[in-house]
Amino acid sequence: MPKLPVASAALLLVLVAGTAPVMAQGAAKDDPPMEEKAVAAEAPQGDEAEKVSESELLADYLHYIFIEQIPLATSMGQALVDRNVNPAAFVKLVDSSSGYARFTTANTRALRHKTLEPVAAQLAALYEAGKRATVRSPAAVTENIKLLTGNQQARSLGADRLQAAREYAMPQLLAALMQHQDTRLRAEVRQVMVEMGRNAVMPLCAALPQLDPSSQQSVADILGDIGYKSALPYLYQLRAAATVPGVKQASEEAIQRISQTVNESVPVAHRFVDLAEQYYRENPSLTIFEGESHQLLWSYDPGAGLILTAIETPVYHEAMAMRLSETALREDAGTARAVPLWLASNFRREIQSPKDEGFVNPVYGKDRRDAMYYAVAAGAGPTQQVLGRGIDGNDTPLVRKALSALDQTAGGTTLWTGTGDRKPLLEALRYPSRRVQYEAALALGGAGPRQAFDGSDQVVRILGSAIRDASAKYAVVVTSDAERNASISDVLRNQGYSVLPPARSLADAQQGISEAPGIDLIVSQLPSAQTAELIEQAHTTVKLKATPILALVSTQGYAEQAARYIRDPRVRMLREGAAGAEVGEASKQLVEQATGGAITMEEAEGYKERSLSVLRDLAVSGNTVLNVADAGGPLVTALSEAKDQNKVRISEVLAHVNSRIAQQAVTDAALAAKGEEMVVLLQSAAGSAKRFGNMLEARHITAIKEVATTGAPAEATAAAALMGSLNLPNAEIVPLILGAAGGAEAERALR
Repeated sequence: MPKLPVASAALLLVLVAGTAPVMAQGAAKDDPPMEEKAVAAEAPQGDEAEKVSESELLADYLHYIFIEQIPLATSMGQALVDRNVNPAAFVKLVDSSSGYARFTTANTRALRHKTLEPVAAQLAALYEAGKRATVRSPAAVTENIKLLTGNQQARSLGADRLQAAREYAMPQLLAALMQHQDTRLRAEVRQVMVEMGRNAVMPLCAALPQLDPSSQQSVADILGDIGYKSALPYLYQLRAAATVPGVKQASEEAIQRISQTVNESVPVAHRFVDLAEQYYRENPSLTIFEGESHQLLWSYDPGAGLILTAIETPVYHEAMAMRLSETALREDAGTARAVPLWLASNFRREIQSPKDEGFVNPVYGKDRRDAMYYAVAAGAGPTQQVLGRGIDGNDTPLVRKALSALDQTAGGTTLWTGTGDRKPLLEALRYPSRRVQYEAALALGGAGPRQAFDGSDQVVRILGSAIRDASAKYAVVVTSDAERNASISDVLRNQGYSVLPPARSLADAQQGISEAPGIDLIVSQLPSAQTAELIEQAHTTVKLKATPILALVSTQGYAEQAARYIRDPRVRMLREGAAGAEVGEASKQLVEQATGGAITMEEAEGYKERSLSVLRDLAVSGNTVLNVADAGGPLVTALSEAKDQNKVRISEVLAHVNSRIAQQAVTDAALAAKGEEMVVLLQSAAGSAKRFGNMLEARHITAIKEVATTGAPAEATAAAALMGSLNLPNAEIVPLILGAAGGAEAERALR
């Protein structure tokens, strides 16, 4: 999932959502009137600053906000952030000194100031993290469960705090539910779980299969009362495996309360795959801790009880999709959708894993094989389904992973016949990413098809374009502000983009978009509603639907649009007015996230070399389905720009193209070269002449004769061989023969 930039709207949501924190201790102090304008003292520096306590820094930070001394407030706030105060300790600091109300009021005022906002956001986040840590600690949960059997006030306080702890309270709540000594506590715990709703569902479902029959009935009954559909696969699984009549009845009754009927026509395995799909799509209803860095995975051990595992949010949904797919396969190893979904989820896990060297996935350690291993082992069928999934979701990184796997395993007709009604690899030839097009064309070209298929005429053309301009990248800047357009365009040009002419809308840029081989980035700065329209229009345009969009918007526009695109890796919001460096860095991060980054020069060389290799094999084999002549134009252009070995390899391909332009281009390149390179290029020209006859002009013949007459031995021999391949009349050959006896005699003979 993409990280949100610091923004006023995000901070405002943090500050105003909910009521005062649970267990807050300090009362709010009266705010100083805005008219108060105290003369601010200089902020402490160096060793003096180190001696200032956190409480003093906090007091000064709030004070300077209220008297509008923003530089000093920023300095005090940053100093407090730099102390790396423990979140729980920071909550105590705020609640015991300034008070929650005063702290949040000050931070809300900090929203007005661009320089102060990042510091205020960090402090607000620190407070929220501390509040969560306090209420979620095992000790706090234990104490709050005890309150459930107290008086009404204690029971209400305990229940509210357990609700605030959410999933973190479930291990001890389940243990309390399963004990038999205190029936009142069991009843209270049951009620708390039902009131917790979705926060209780996945922990209970994880435990359900391994509980004793009595506890299974209790948990099934609770899940039925909660009424959350994600529990259905587990309830159907329990029903199918039940050997105790009461357990089967309890599961059926719970299913009926959730979905009104027991439907036996859908296999249990399919239900788990359906739920896995919801996790793969990151259904918001399945994300318990929205906006937090970690989620919880659940398992159950009869001896230890519920066990929680914290996992980074970017890889949580993939972990759940993989786990549920595995459950489906245990239910029925022949479940067709489970393997492709597991493969796709594993690729996505790899793609979305944090790039920190120290990152370790708690459920997919570094000792496990990489995702590609399983994809190539699964074969072409499941991997083509992964490719289709990536294309449907405009998920460029996933598409590229699937193509890489197919390139290693698929061959023959499986590449272009596809699976079922779909032909994903052929669809990839039209995917709006040149990287994907290149890789699809390489896979198809490498297979050397002997029968035409839909899109076969595109393969060679795409390979030809990869040879000429794989590293080129194009951007569109859309804004009504000409000065802003120019400054953003300059930033993008410095990053190597060719920027299309200024445009006020996508419609204005349509001609340039249609002429460019592909659009790698769109940057817009428009009002909120127009920004949404631009994104929608791009996402419904075939050529732009996978293109990353960096949208610069106002604070209000961010509040209106950010949540809408938070799960779309193709879109990033940035506050308008951002400096050029910030726009440049945001665009780099966006392109990296959405497509794997711009094609580097090294990658471009790789595409060029691989494409040349495939085209040469096609040319030598005389493939009539993938005709190398379709790449003649780009190859001729590339030949004039190529150097060293690439020039030789391009000439080898052009020597198999039945074209006057191709033969002349190879000959021109040969005549402009020297030494060994000239010899090899002359040999390519000779090969063209032997296949297709003489298509050279008089100037070429004159120059070839010159090399044959005056060149070094190897060059002269190669030029003579070319003359022989051209089947020239005797009049052209005689000077060579007589020239060996003497230049004067040869001259007279020609006269």
